[in-house]
Amino acid sequence: MSVLTRDEAQTRAQLLDVQHYTVDLDLTTGDETFESTTLIRFTARTAGETFVELKPVTLHSLQLDGEPLDPASLDENRVPLRLTEGEHELRAVTTMRYSRTGEGMHRFKDPTDGESYVYTQLFMEDVQRVFAAFDQPDLKAVFEVSVKAPEGWTVLANSITEQQPDGSWKAAATPLLSTYFVCVAAGPWHSVRTRHAGLPFAIHCRRSLAPHLDADADEILDITKACFDRFHEKFEEPYPFDSYDQAFVPEFNAGAMENPGLVTFRDEFVYRSAVTVTERQTRAMVIAHEMAHMWFGDLVTLRWWDDIWLNESFAEYMGYQTVNEACSDRFPDTWIDFGIERKSWGYDADQRPSTHPVAPDPEAVPDTASALLNFDGISYAKGASALRQLVAWMGEKDFLAGINTHFKRHRFGNATLADFIDNLASATERDVHAWADRWLRTTGVDTLTPELGGDETRTTLTVRHDGSRPHRIAVGVYDRDLVDGRRLVARERLETDVPQTAPLDLPGPRPALVVLNDGDLTYAKVRLDETSLETALRSLSGIPDALTRALVWNTLRDMVRDGELDPRDYLATAEAHLPEESDLAVVQGVLAFARTQIADHYLAPEDRPAALAQLTSLARTLIRHTEDGDAPGLRLTAVRTFISSATQPDALAGWLADGTVPGGPELDPELRWRILARLSVLGAVDGTVIDRELERDPSATGQEGAARCRAALPTPEAKAAAWSALFDSDDLSNYLFTATSQGFWQPEQADLVREYVTRFYPAAIALGARRGAAMAAAAGRYTFPAFAIDQESLALGESHLADPDLTPALHRKLVDQLSDLRRALTVRTA
Repeated sequence: MSVLTRDEAQTRAQLLDVQHYTVDLDLTTGDETFESTTLIRFTARTAGETFVELKPVTLHSLQLDGEPLDPASLDENRVPLRLTEGEHELRAVTTMRYSRTGEGMHRFKDPTDGESYVYTQLFMEDVQRVFAAFDQPDLKAVFEVSVKAPEGWTVLANSITEQQPDGSWKAAATPLLSTYFVCVAAGPWHSVRTRHAGLPFAIHCRRSLAPHLDADADEILDITKACFDRFHEKFEEPYPFDSYDQAFVPEFNAGAMENPGLVTFRDEFVYRSAVTVTERQTRAMVIAHEMAHMWFGDLVTLRWWDDIWLNESFAEYMGYQTVNEACSDRFPDTWIDFGIERKSWGYDADQRPSTHPVAPDPEAVPDTASALLNFDGISYAKGASALRQLVAWMGEKDFLAGINTHFKRHRFGNATLADFIDNLASATERDVHAWADRWLRTTGVDTLTPELGGDETRTTLTVRHDGSRPHRIAVGVYDRDLVDGRRLVARERLETDVPQTAPLDLPGPRPALVVLNDGDLTYAKVRLDETSLETALRSLSGIPDALTRALVWNTLRDMVRDGELDPRDYLATAEAHLPEESDLAVVQGVLAFARTQIADHYLAPEDRPAALAQLTSLARTLIRHTEDGDAPGLRLTAVRTFISSATQPDALAGWLADGTVPGGPELDPELRWRILARLSVLGAVDGTVIDRELERDPSATGQEGAARCRAALPTPEAKAAAWSALFDSDDLSNYLFTATSQGFWQPEQADLVREYVTRFYPAAIALGARRGAAMAAAAGRYTFPAFAIDQESLALGESHLADPDLTPALHRKLVDQLSDLRRALTVRTA
């Protein structure tokens, strides 16, 4: 397949003005393929040659201005066009293939009731799997979509849909959209509808999930309406589309997609089982994130993919900030979760060899394949952190003034980073261009370290700055509580610029704790002076503010990763302080790092059993502390940690047999599958038990749970069967592939799966070439032998990076995985 280059896109944009698409889809022709007819009206500004993209099973006919073109002229995914100056019509009649990988038109059969659903995900270049298009973001056009669907189905689209007398569905004409925003979702949806601000709002899911959506419908719609209203307080430009639908769809690769008027979400956000308030907060943030895209991304769209970071960084920042403002009654401080969970994603990505500037050099994104690699923690978390620092630096009023100018100047059009910075600069006297050069065009993480001096009556603070970016930060100064020495009290919070022009004066004696970047408004690693580190290890739970505690936990996390703090000291600190921690996001973030990184990667294999024992002991303590029922989220988190850390099967088997954890909670499907997965790893169950559980829960989630458990069984036969399912056929959908991969590699089974380490690379490379970018990325993320942490495995992996058959998506994942492996080796020997 030919990938579109920046140069080709610029040339085509100079030649063409695309006005209108008429797309007719017939979804009644079977389970494997559908029919697609496209009529494109466009103008050639001059005579010239170009091409249209499509990826059909069969190209039945192609006409340009009524004259037939030879279908055999289709070369990979392109048909060449020779145009005269003036108006043209191009008509393509094709048969297209449904996807099982979450790309193009994905088709899913619900194992619970046998109903089928389809939806489109047309990002980057996947529109070509559904209809013929001039597929680049700066050739916006009006779209009119009609769909013939099976009886009993409802068809959703970017605009209001109506069923026609012949039974087909027709969507109203859209405003100008980029091709990758077109969306259709069809099936026997369960829908909850309402109206708000004069517009139809609705949420949709599979019928089998209807009771679970209904249980949360008020919460989802209340959050949607509150964020919608808050955005209208921030933005002068009104919501630009005729309706707002949110569809929770199966086997969705991303968290969500900002299709104008029809946002698609992974349907794990329709909770079948108990979840914590932080998980509900994450759903709320994603709702707000995608809604922010309606303005920044949809109304005003990037010109080329090098600016995709700006869409995602803006939406990420606005998602957290708007939920924090509009939903504070439900979620009082979203930035704690961002700081301890999301921001670390950015820090980790920024310290790998694959790091890149938030705003990459245009030459670094020469084509669509390279653009796809930049959907990472840098484009999301680091970019959002940079924007948060920008707002702190220039002020929210000026920031929003610049944003509104940006919307006004480029509505329904395309814009670049230069346009964005110019519009911000028009609203402030600060030098936004210089800020952008230093924050957006550079890589890596700055490190801020306090250096204290002075005497008994005064303390001076100098911030050592390892890095190149300017920072506006707060400095938190804390003393020990005179009554309870385990507690700390805030003496004062001061603001300073880094680099400093002079040391900061801290009146009074040397404090017990000095925290740089208190409030977490900048993006930088923070270190502690010797006294502050000792205080943190002894009294972390005594810090009065949860966001400050999150920042200090992040500091300890960074120190472990950088070989400056023994991982066992981190575990000891967690054991000492998490029983006193009141913020659930902090508890979840610390336990996740301790369980998945320290126990599984940073400690040597001989130290792992002791770490797991420590974690199960901590989990038991948290379970005992929550017996009164006042903290169900904390109790659920503790139960999950106990399950994943258990080294003996007896307690888990007892819970499964009883259907409950003593004192609660009762085991819902998620907990049952979680227990069964751990028992599978420990060899305490067999395939018969897994089959019985699948009879109990035959849902799509149950199918994934069973695949995960079967792959985790510690027998040569189970591993051989899982490996064959992953790599010897293409029958697994994207979700079943992921579930099988998650079960396959287990630290407890290192000897059993050792032979597969060398088999992984050729198998993954072949799969990536065969099944495309989404599955290549899944293979690199989930089937990589991450527990083979030794120099031999590192050398083996690095030897495959030059393989000419390695796809860009898989290459990027392998570079990152090998970087993490190298770091784990370094930590183990530090």
